[in-house]
Amino acid sequence: MVVAEERAVLHGFKGHDVPEFDVIRSCVHCGFCLPVCPTYRVTGRERSSPRGRIWLMKSIAEGRLDLLDPLFEDEMTLCLNCRACEAVCPSGVRYGEILEASRAQLVQHRPQTAKERLFRFLGFQVLLGDMRRFRAANRLLRLYQRSGLRALARRSGILRLLGMEHADRLMPEISDRFVVADGSFYPALGERRGRVALFVGCVMGTSYAHVHEATVRVLTRNGFDVALIPGQGCCGALHVHGGDPESGRRQARRNIDALGSPYIDAVIVNAAGCGAMLKEYPHLLRDDHDYAERARAFSAKVRDAIEFLAERGLSAQPGPLPMTVTYQEPCHLAHAQRITRQPRALLEAIPELKLVEMAESALCCGSAGIYNLLRPEMASTLLDRKLNNALATGAEAIVSANPGCMLQLQAGLRARGERIPVLHLIEVLDRAYAAAPATRPAEALAAG
Repeated sequence: MVVAEERAVLHGFKGHDVPEFDVIRSCVHCGFCLPVCPTYRVTGRERSSPRGRIWLMKSIAEGRLDLLDPLFEDEMTLCLNCRACEAVCPSGVRYGEILEASRAQLVQHRPQTAKERLFRFLGFQVLLGDMRRFRAANRLLRLYQRSGLRALARRSGILRLLGMEHADRLMPEISDRFVVADGSFYPALGERRGRVALFVGCVMGTSYAHVHEATVRVLTRNGFDVALIPGQGCCGALHVHGGDPESGRRQARRNIDALGSPYIDAVIVNAAGCGAMLKEYPHLLRDDHDYAERARAFSAKVRDAIEFLAERGLSAQPGPLPMTVTYQEPCHLAHAQRITRQPRALLEAIPELKLVEMAESALCCGSAGIYNLLRPEMASTLLDRKLNNALATGAEAIVSANPGCMLQLQAGLRARGERIPVLHLIEVLDRAYAAAPATRPAEALAAG
């Protein structure tokens, strides 16, 4: 963590997790970020651009603006943290770092309401702090969804009364079975090429268990042993993005302890936001003498499943999959991890599959973690733009690689009455392998 010195140039930021002034002033205000910033494109306001927000940060650091000025908080929370600006910045400004530090400053110094404190405690500590509690809560959600309680709640109007209609529409469908990091091991099919650990995470294990199953099948089909190593937890991204880096550090240490084995060739992630967070553990733990070096070694092994398969190559030929798809780029895959060519290469490796590019494929869909709950108006505007572009391609399916994006797109399509599926890219590859000559499948790995 960076601690502010008691000097005039930084007196606006206080305590721990302070935005680094050298990063703030590395912005040369060239404006290359403006055309790629979602909030600037919607509002047209300079302050709602990366350049404008950095100017606000600099104003606080130099004592020209109060840290608790409502304008500052509004802009720090309006930003989606999509990091499209980083991908085009000629100065290499690490915008995501100073944005998250600014949010941490707001959480430290702005008085929190009782509702905010409760939300943070229940969300960050109770649920995301322990995967057993998280799975228990998801079993209750599954009961709510399957028992008729949800239909009753919708008909009764209680969701509207409680202000939860929007949250209910965005709620993920809970899987019939969960994927749990329980020590299970799935051997490679054919010639063994290596051994990897699958990062299970939170939402992927309870709402996208089928994607984890597909990931294991694809990896084993391509010659890799897959282990579900116990002890891992949430990646910590929601904590860090929400201004609670200390909770994020606790999650990081837990995952490094669990997955930092020298006998693992790679830690495989199939959620773009989780992968970006795991790769940023060295920054998160840079001042932790016990974990800084371990974090660097750990993050060097982290690979998105798409990235890993593209690097190692497909040893098994996919079968034909005659369908037309369009690809929606998750921000934390394209911008944070700079993985843009590999997803297209894997899709193009599938016989008879046609990839049609949508306009503005790299523009944020508006999900951004829980942004679509906290900033529904901006999120909906961006979602409409994304869906218009996707539907204009005439594709039979929208392909993505992040649970937040998939949930957002699915909710938007349902609201429009569209029946187009949203598929994870690994799902598509798994379907292609199912169409290939038969090979012994990996055993089912989901648990109740």
